[in-house]
Amino acid sequence: MTKIDTSRPETVLPTPSHTVGPFYGHALPFPGGGDIAPVGHPDTIALQGYVTDGAGKPLPDAFLELWGPDPDGNLPRVDGSMRRDPASGGFLGRNGVEFTGWGRVQTDANGHWTARTLRPGARGRSAPHLSVCVFARGLLVHLFTRIYLPGDEAAHAADPLLSRLDAERRDTLIAVDQGRGTYRFDIRLQGEGETVFLEFR
Repeated sequence: MTKIDTSRPETVLPTPSHTVGPFYGHALPFPGGGDIAPVGHPDTIALQGYVTDGAGKPLPDAFLELWGPDPDGNLPRVDGSMRRDPASGGFLGRNGVEFTGWGRVQTDANGHWTARTLRPGARGRSAPHLSVCVFARGLLVHLFTRIYLPGDEAAHAADPLLSRLDAERRDTLIAVDQGRGTYRFDIRLQGEGETVFLEFR
């Protein structure tokens, strides 16, 4: 039994400081996380961009999850994004055939991210788009946004979300065509040019 001497005041030392998580890079990224499109698929597009903070500085440890329908607008209902070896538990990689519509990528040291997926088809009244969830340091709650692709102005004009935004804000949701099936989409968390973020209720 431990006895405490109450005749002399106890000295209380402060708790040591430490880095507050979450630590997204520890267990969530997986090899091939951005390779969403099946190997050699003719509708493959490349998406790339930067995630920046309010001062425009790149975030080297941001984390994005992307979801999107196939080119016909159908939501995939197949497994296969993170196949594991049943014996070792190790990651086997995507099978390169099934399109799951889902990917997970982390920014590099320069705040840059990249993914390969299929050009999404339209669903309902919405223009074709990819849904994005953003995780980053300083965010207590993750953020949701969308990536619309350029070239379909009529669909953009009729889209229930885009049609409610002024031109400057709308442009933060539309990727820039860089040619050869490559699109750039930068995400700014706050400040001038802040990306439009969505709240789901």
